[in-house]
Amino acid sequence: MNYLLVRHKVADFSKWKAAYDAHSPARQKAGLTEKHLLRNTDHQNEVILLFEAKDLPKAKEFAASADLRETMQGAGVVDKPDIYFLG
Repeated sequence: MNYLLVRHKVADFSKWKAAYDAHSPARQKAGLTEKHLLRNTDHQNEVILLFEAKDLPKAKEFAASADLRETMQGAGVVDKPDIYFLG
């Protein structure tokens, strides 16, 4: 099984979470299933996400998409996300 791991900081977790939830259909279309949504215990606006990736090429396309980049900006992501594909 392959996984996608994302780490980034957000300006406001509540605002980010609402945008993240609204973007769920795009993740589903890319074959991603959320396994964990974690927050740094010392810095609550740092978010780590782990997804199961059923289709690695689709997951990579999603991660590189303008749609995801624009959604992250609108949701208040304040740093460059770290994105890892794991197998």
